[in-house]
Amino acid sequence: MAKPIVAFLCGILFAGGLVVSQMTLPTRVTGFLDFFGRWDPTLMFVMGGAIAVYLPVWTFMRGRRPVFAAVALPRKVAHDLDARLFIGAGIFGIGWGMAGICPGPGVVLLGRGSVDFALFVAAMLAGMLLHKAVPRKQIAAAMG
Repeated sequence: MAKPIVAFLCGILFAGGLVVSQMTLPTRVTGFLDFFGRWDPTLMFVMGGAIAVYLPVWTFMRGRRPVFAAVALPRKVAHDLDARLFIGAGIFGIGWGMAGICPGPGVVLLGRGSVDFALFVAAMLAGMLLHKAVPRKQIAAAMG
């Protein structure tokens, strides 16, 4: 019973952090990507702050099982750099740049009741379901 409560509280904390840092504003993301216009470095500082908090915790906890986690954190970083990873990252980056929203803020923005954000989350979920439905071998064969 404690795991779902902790997960929910962590989600609320994450959502609050996104709102406070204004990462739920698509203009923050598109402003960061506008290098030759009105460049906005806010996203860089938010990501830097997140890395500064997470990196020491991950370094200490890797290979150990956190109290409310089902599995231990991996000891090593995966280095599986393949076409699938680059294509997926490219699709994610293009969508993120076009919409100005990534999955976390997209879910938080559902609270606004906007059709645009509901469509974004629906498309994101459809992509996840499609990814699960198509076997890895079929994806690898399609990529050459």
